[in-house]
Amino acid sequence: MNKLAWTLAATMGFSLCATVIEPGKLPENFDPHKVEIRKLVESTPRGGLPNFYAKLDSKQDTVIAYFGGSITAQAGYRVHSLKYFQEEYKETKVTEINAAIGGTGSDLGAYRLEHDVLTFKPDLVFVEFAVNDGGASPYSIRQSMEGIVRHIWNELPSCDIIFVYTLTAGNVKELQDGKMQRSASVMEEIADYYQIPSIHMGVEIVALEKQGKLLMKASNEGMTRVSGKELNLSADNYVNAEGKIPFANDGVHPYDNTGHALYMDAIRRSLPAIKSAGKPGPKTDLPKPMVPDCLENVITIPFGNPAVKLEGPCQKLPKDDPVTRHFLNRADEFYVFEPGATITFKYKGLRAAIYNLLGPQGGIIEIKHNGEVNREARMFDPYCTYHRLATVGLPNAKDQVNEITITVLDKNFDKKAILFDHNKPDFDKNPAKYEKLRLYAGCIFIVGELVP
Repeated sequence: MNKLAWTLAATMGFSLCATVIEPGKLPENFDPHKVEIRKLVESTPRGGLPNFYAKLDSKQDTVIAYFGGSITAQAGYRVHSLKYFQEEYKETKVTEINAAIGGTGSDLGAYRLEHDVLTFKPDLVFVEFAVNDGGASPYSIRQSMEGIVRHIWNELPSCDIIFVYTLTAGNVKELQDGKMQRSASVMEEIADYYQIPSIHMGVEIVALEKQGKLLMKASNEGMTRVSGKELNLSADNYVNAEGKIPFANDGVHPYDNTGHALYMDAIRRSLPAIKSAGKPGPKTDLPKPMVPDCLENVITIPFGNPAVKLEGPCQKLPKDDPVTRHFLNRADEFYVFEPGATITFKYKGLRAAIYNLLGPQGGIIEIKHNGEVNREARMFDPYCTYHRLATVGLPNAKDQVNEITITVLDKNFDKKAILFDHNKPDFDKNPAKYEKLRLYAGCIFIVGELVP
């Protein structure tokens, strides 16, 4: 661990010792439904990133994938770290894959990994889902995060992985007490088991907040440039009129030149130890999974597959469709299903889901499993003044063939009542925007196999 991390931890008053899992060996009392909260540390090098650094040193073209939620999607630590590698290795062409989707966690990540990341054959994958996995159960986090790791190494055994953890204003007290948030604690166990380096980018931030030098939620109004030595920041950072660092406007999504600069400072401090760890070589001999039903064998089924039966009013949308054209970097095609349309297919395996959009035109779908109504699902939620990607999980009977029928219902509901109060004026201003009752979907994800 670097000197600054030790200093920050000592200042915050806790020990840096923590229970670890031996590489590839589960403790006898391991319970995947529970988690031991980890002590907060800034970085743990573990097996390092030896393949990535070997490729950089060899001056071969190198690709970094940034896989996460909206914090990764911002032009923040992702852009800063890419620039760092480009400047450190000027004779190597270093490019990025921006594989981040706001508001999504590792569950969707496990499904979309092949399309959004592995297709481009990266040499390093930054994985950032701790914030968006904050409400997920430890077991579900294990299923998806371990599935991501194993899927990457099953397909690209020489690709290195690093877990990075961000924070929100709601995590500050917990972190200042020397504890990682629950989601990051689960991910640390996976990182131990597979020897994946990790960086918690919030250690310095919560220390500065405790010292009264940083505001987690603050307007950027009146921000002024300060010198590099002041408040332990670089010359490109800012403070507000009170002389404090505004971290973010909402306590979640950092300002590029303050919060994200601090995130990058943590990466910069952590990389020397990570660089010196491990030896190059492919990950071809993986240990048995920590959880047997991790999402490592995901397949993508297009609606045009002959084993998928479409009936009723539905159509494949053109590339320039005003709703779905913005999402073609995430799915190769989209269909729109009107009330009365049905989708029927059979599968066998651990899990299946529809890759869909939530939004103003979202309706209600009925899901049948083996001929019986399982439930209804609404393609609309309080955020739906705009369209965004999501998934609908489908029923499963393990070790059996599952027949799924999805029907778009002609069933009205009070969309305005569902919207957040601050979104209701948009409904009043644009009522026609919300009139349709549709399902927009791009494909089917299956952890298992499609049955003809």
